[in-house]
Amino acid sequence: MASYLVETFVPGAQAHDARAAGRRARSAAREVSRGGVSVRYVRTTLVPGDETCFHVFEAGSHDAVAEACRLAGIESPRIVPAVE
Repeated sequence: MASYLVETFVPGAQAHDARAAGRRARSAAREVSRGGVSVRYVRTTLVPGDETCFHVFEAGSHDAVAEACRLAGIESPRIVPAVE
């Protein structure tokens, strides 16, 4: 599976907001995977000074990550392949 980095703008977000988004992302990845498409949530990192949140997924495709983001309520994500 490839790694994907999801970048979102989150004005005023706090650590608890990032943790909640991570929980939603994990749950959404499991839901997408139950549908037969492989997606695994890895982690979330908040950069408060930049009002940016990064989510890392491993998945078979960009579309699978996009679907997990949609289900998690992660709005306007920028999804790019990443190298760990």
